[in-house]
Amino acid sequence: MMDKIIIKDLSTRGIIGVNPEERLQPQEILINIILYTSTLRTCESDDIQDTVSYSVIAKKARACVETSQRFTVEALAEDIAKVCLGEKGVQKVQVRVEKPGAVRFTRSVGVEIQRKKK
Repeated sequence: MMDKIIIKDLSTRGIIGVNPEERLQPQEILINIILYTSTLRTCESDDIQDTVSYSVIAKKARACVETSQRFTVEALAEDIAKVCLGEKGVQKVQVRVEKPGAVRFTRSVGVEIQRKKK
């Protein structure tokens, strides 16, 4: 059985984009992550050690964004997915990466991917 752990609207800053002006300073990047795992053991034990730590995932995702300097949101989403799948218990992940204000007349633009542990 697959349950979901949700990290919603994680805001961070990083270098992202193909235009030269986008490469000069970090810009806002919004991340949403859904981790697919089993929470059955945690439900029974009520022990934080038996679950995936959303705090750890959030910190690792932020560090990934802050250091990656990717050109595309697609590549950045893939990097974040790999970080998430590296955590014990995570079987599948859905990652959405958005750049607020990147395109005129939009709130944000971005990409959403799903990856499974091999």
